[in-house]
Amino acid sequence: MPASSKTKITPVGVVGKVLRILELLDRSPAGLQLRDIARLTGLNKSTAYRFLKHLEAEGYLFRDEAGAYMIGPRLVRFGTGVSYQAMLSRISRPVLEKVWSATGETVNLATLAGQEILYVDVMESLHTFRLVSQIGSRRPLSCTALGKAMLAAMSTEQRELLLPTLRFENATARSITSIARLRKDLAQIARLGYALDDEEAVSGARCVGAAILDANGKVAGGISISGPTARINKTNLATIAKTVKRAALEISTRLGLPEKT
Repeated sequence: MPASSKTKITPVGVVGKVLRILELLDRSPAGLQLRDIARLTGLNKSTAYRFLKHLEAEGYLFRDEAGAYMIGPRLVRFGTGVSYQAMLSRISRPVLEKVWSATGETVNLATLAGQEILYVDVMESLHTFRLVSQIGSRRPLSCTALGKAMLAAMSTEQRELLLPTLRFENATARSITSIARLRKDLAQIARLGYALDDEEAVSGARCVGAAILDANGKVAGGISISGPTARINKTNLATIAKTVKRAALEISTRLGLPEKT
């Protein structure tokens, strides 16, 4: 009888410890170091580390560049107190910083918000002449590299539901203003793996974007590089596109997308 009781109690004890960790991190959106988690939960440091590593491997937790643990993408989708946008921004920030340092141009991170994109993080170029969108602002899917990249990466079913509802802006002479033209552009984007806003939203500005996918291969957001046509041009467009695609893949991998072998 004692042995039977022990086998029933032990798993519950483990679950209780894991829940203490998750509840603590849910109250700490900025993340916590291992030593702080062990201290605040009353767990032995080696025990806490073992649980944290397993939860991180499963996508329930994420560890940033400084080693702080925070709620990960799988738990965010379960409805925790940490917003999906905040989680995506935190996971993506180191990648955005690398792209910003490598290109010197404005780097944008956005998510899908209905028929629009929502900017959740922006790293501004240091150039005097630059293209900048505000965090929290929204733009139509049809006239942005971010929006078109996300549309092209969607499942056919999701895209076909969205297309008839899209709002088209005649912002410049190069703006896409019809579903037929947008479909043609999306087909090319799907082949290339990146989208180009070639003065479609703002005259004199170009933006190159790629979609970010989650662990299930669904669109989680997008990353883009934007700048004036004088600096994003035929000479360096291929290099910038390669940088954006690589960055999108790195963020997708951080979100749990399996790496291709």
